[in-house]
Amino acid sequence: MDEIRELLEEQHKAFAEFKQANDDRLTAIEKKGFAPADLEEKVTRINEDLTRLGKDLAEVAKKANRPGAGVDGQEPMAQEHKQALGKFLRKGDDRELAGIQRKAMATYSDPDGGYFLTEDMAQTIERTVSAMSALSGMAQTIAGNAAVYKKPVRTTGVSYAWRGEGENPSTTSTPKFSLLAFEAREVDAFPEVTNESLEDLGFNVEAFLMEEVALAFAEAEAEAFLTGNGVSRPRGLLTYDAVANDAYAWGKLGTVLSGGNGAFASSNPSDKLIDLIHALKAQYRASGAFLLNDLTLAAIRKFKDGQGNYLWQPGLQAGVAGVLLGYPVRTDDYMPDVASGSLSIAFGDFKRAYLIYRRRGMRIIRDNITNKGFTSFWVTERFGGGVQNFEAVKLMKFSAS
Repeated sequence: MDEIRELLEEQHKAFAEFKQANDDRLTAIEKKGFAPADLEEKVTRINEDLTRLGKDLAEVAKKANRPGAGVDGQEPMAQEHKQALGKFLRKGDDRELAGIQRKAMATYSDPDGGYFLTEDMAQTIERTVSAMSALSGMAQTIAGNAAVYKKPVRTTGVSYAWRGEGENPSTTSTPKFSLLAFEAREVDAFPEVTNESLEDLGFNVEAFLMEEVALAFAEAEAEAFLTGNGVSRPRGLLTYDAVANDAYAWGKLGTVLSGGNGAFASSNPSDKLIDLIHALKAQYRASGAFLLNDLTLAAIRKFKDGQGNYLWQPGLQAGVAGVLLGYPVRTDDYMPDVASGSLSIAFGDFKRAYLIYRRRGMRIIRDNITNKGFTSFWVTERFGGGVQNFEAVKLMKFSAS
């Protein structure tokens, strides 16, 4: 896409300007003990431009998955569902939809009030959410019909023993397993439209609903998958017990200290980022990625290695906030700002670390009574989430000790 290419070129140009300005700032500090205010302002401005360009590239990635009119189902049942839902959305006529709903019970669980969105609409919303919410796009996603998804996971490695020819195999210890349960919780979105719009045949009510619902669910998922307390919502990555990495145990997340209290280390801060990477086992590093917010990334852009090379480099694709020490970076507003004891950077193989369980079927209720002149749509999605592999992700704790 021309838009992506232009944004990437602009990002690379801005980063070249940033490097020059920051090098000048560092030289001034080395010679005079401080940098001129105008130079500090220039570095800050270009850094903010790089953050903006990163968000623009992420927005382009979202557009690629943004809902449109939908594709007509190839199966007669899907086409019938789409047409019946359209009548219900515009006019509240649910006579055809009720019959389709009864047939759907053979596939989905009872929606407990309301009607199912078409499968095409539900899948489009989920794709859009995955493009908008960092962890939603990186985690493993499982779909099912049950209220709870249960997964046995091995908490210890498999034992093995060598034996010679003719020897009996020696006894090995039995690997330990834990049964994880991911309960699908309900989250609701409440898009509203004027009755006049519904009467306008040129108004694409399906596309409107998909975009509004996707925006709401993306916000809900981004927050829940990082900070959710597990009560009536998923359990967030940052809510598990965090311990020093050398005291790591299953059920807890290992941390690496930043070297400064509420800050990066005052000297060689890049060393701690390298420590964070190598705290992860090699089998997970191959698919590793960083997760942090824009303010933390802005600070890291100024870091260099021992040879004077910048640790962060612009990315080559939309949706990725550049590359740090050779690994892709994803940003999320729900990752905390750097503060005393904060867990502001995560590094890991998030597909193996975090699991999202989506219960099939999004349901919708129509209300044209409560708010005169408007029709509200109550759309419900059911999903859960939590850590499934505590070895596959590490956190940086901003503390000196």
